[in-house]
Amino acid sequence: MAPILSVRDLTIKFANRTVIQHLTFEVNPGDNLAIIGPNGAGKTVLLHALLSLLPYEGVIEWSPDAKLGYVPQKIAADRQLPLHVNDLLAAKARILKLPAKNIRSVADRVGLTAELLKTSVGTLSGGEFQKALIAFALLGEPNVLLFDEPTASLDELAEEHIYELLRDLQRERHLTILLVSHDLSVVYQSATKVLCLSKGKPCFGPPREILTPETLETVYSAPLKFYEHHHDK
Repeated sequence: MAPILSVRDLTIKFANRTVIQHLTFEVNPGDNLAIIGPNGAGKTVLLHALLSLLPYEGVIEWSPDAKLGYVPQKIAADRQLPLHVNDLLAAKARILKLPAKNIRSVADRVGLTAELLKTSVGTLSGGEFQKALIAFALLGEPNVLLFDEPTASLDELAEEHIYELLRDLQRERHLTILLVSHDLSVVYQSATKVLCLSKGKPCFGPPREILTPETLETVYSAPLKFYEHHHDK
């Protein structure tokens, strides 16, 4: 199987600071790649490089049939602007020349009701806002979704619902997912591969090999309390 993403000898620098150095890994179609590591390790920077949003050295090669969708951890726009969810989705639909029925389709799939589509973005709950961003990413029918800590500001119940939605979407649409997450239990349950970024040497492999107490202590420079979830892969 040809990889959908090949990264070779990737180095990213800002001024005199090297954030990522000589990173190499591959992602196959249908993989769920979890990207973990301490704050400042370059997780969001890596996603931005994969999306060609910043300069880098080395090779990032997507397969010709890769269509990318991106769900950021937050957006820079003022959430108090009089912008409704439907306005947000309609703007992207116009750019992609998609019919209005596509908006309704993605909204239905993520659980955005007609009432929520008419709601101001600034008054949405954290979980509703995250669903709006996922619907935005799904417009255009991507086969790869990149998520930057999609549940960082959510309570436990909303977090569970978002991760359940991601699992369902991956199964239904045969998606490849790249997910930045701090929740190691979710990573262990859902990921097929794990990429650890740290100030030392990065590591890459299946969860059972990477998510060990020894590796995690090396990556985070401190012992971590981590509970394994035994399940069938």
